[in-house]
Amino acid sequence: QVRLVESGGGLVQPGGSLRLSCVASGGMFSIYARGWYRQAPGKQRELVARIVNGEGTNYADSVKGRFTISKDSAEKTVFLQMDNLKPEDTAVYYCSADTLTYTYWGQGTQVTVSS
Repeated sequence: QVRLVESGGGLVQPGGSLRLSCVASGGMFSIYARGWYRQAPGKQRELVARIVNGEGTNYADSVKGRFTISKDSAEKTVFLQMDNLKPEDTAVYYCSADTLTYTYWGQGTQVTVSS
């Protein structure tokens, strides 16, 4: 069982920055990918960024050049650095951890971009 806890969300003005963190605990040995997804009101959950062991990272086109996913050396914490935030980035952001057969999710953290 894997537990994911996100933090770092909040209210920020357009053009500002936020850094999200996701701390994992439990049986991480079977996890091969970590990611960030988001869900805006009335929309489906969508991939923001993902990091796959041995394969690197991938990003949604809408955040390329603005967001950066990374993880610490212990591979317990994954970060999402979000720069030049736009109002359309407003959503609940969820952390994920993938095994070959299952995806674990965090509880989500709200990001609101507004002046």
